[in-house]
Amino acid sequence: MNAALKAKIISVCNQKISQKGEGVGLSFYAFFANRNDDPDLLMEAATWWIQTHRLDHFEKAVKIRDMVLSGT
Repeated sequence: MNAALKAKIISVCNQKISQKGEGVGLSFYAFFANRNDDPDLLMEAATWWIQTHRLDHFEKAVKIRDMVLSGT
């Protein structure tokens, strides 16, 4: 996963956690605008989320942030 995507995921997760608490869930779509303005980056996130880690559609933001921080 590229550094810009990692930074965006961590930022969005931290923002959601601070707004809604540690139990907040999200999908990989949370890291993108409603319109698909960067399909390659969206596919990179989807591949990491779905194919690499076989995550559910919604996961806890804390879990995702920690996975990205640990390099998983």
